[in-house]
Amino acid sequence: MPEQRYRSELVPDRDVPGAYVVLTGTTEQSWVDPDDPTRLEFDYVQRIADAIDASAPVGERLRVVHVGGAGMTLARYVAHTRPSSPQIVLEPDTELTQQVRERLPLGRHSGIKVRGVDGLTGIAAMPADYADVVVLDAFVAGRVPAELTTTEFFADVTRVLTASGTLMVNITDQAPFDYGRRVLAGVAEHCPHLLVSSEPATLKGRRLGNVVVLGSRRPLPVDELVRRAAGSVFPYRVLVDEPVQKWLRGVRAFTREESAASPEPSSGLTHFG
Repeated sequence: MPEQRYRSELVPDRDVPGAYVVLTGTTEQSWVDPDDPTRLEFDYVQRIADAIDASAPVGERLRVVHVGGAGMTLARYVAHTRPSSPQIVLEPDTELTQQVRERLPLGRHSGIKVRGVDGLTGIAAMPADYADVVVLDAFVAGRVPAELTTTEFFADVTRVLTASGTLMVNITDQAPFDYGRRVLAGVAEHCPHLLVSSEPATLKGRRLGNVVVLGSRRPLPVDELVRRAAGSVFPYRVLVDEPVQKWLRGVRAFTREESAASPEPSSGLTHFG
């Protein structure tokens, strides 16, 4: 059981009837409106949804594994936009999952299965060549667990992905991105095609924020994601090619022997994963 200040709970949104926030301490982990699964209030969630949308034709079924679930926002989004897609959510906080089941139940035929295990254990138990998408969006006390960003973990994720599958990683960091660059280096050891996205204020060093890393063994839909970034309600920048190579220069991937959690969130209410 985590410390009391890190206990996650569902809190009704005061402005949107029926919607809830998953709150862990002062960190908003997730926002979900069960009546409108396409309403994505957090900018990084919209970025991941854009990447999922661009990864396959509209409505096509995808096998998706979510490392981290909280209110199941993205899983609900996929179930709504790609009906009958089989999805597995690895969420070790069984107390939170029980709250979600009671107050925000998933549809009987949603295709979403929740396993009460951590990401390391859950991915290790998955069969090879299974998932079209693996979404890593796992936080404990506002920080990405160290064991989920090592090169060894990314190797296991790549084993679970199909040859054309995509890894989508949400982390938090701030300039000069010492942490994020090492996470990217770990993904790069297993995925030759890379993309980084974040809001301009974070990339310009103005604040700590969410950074989404995509990695795949096939070319990524860069043009489509650039188009979506430009027209997004939450504008963001897409980095590929030379800017990504610049991030990788002079850094090494995290390993089991040398790893670290993401930077601590600043004080006050935050909206990180």
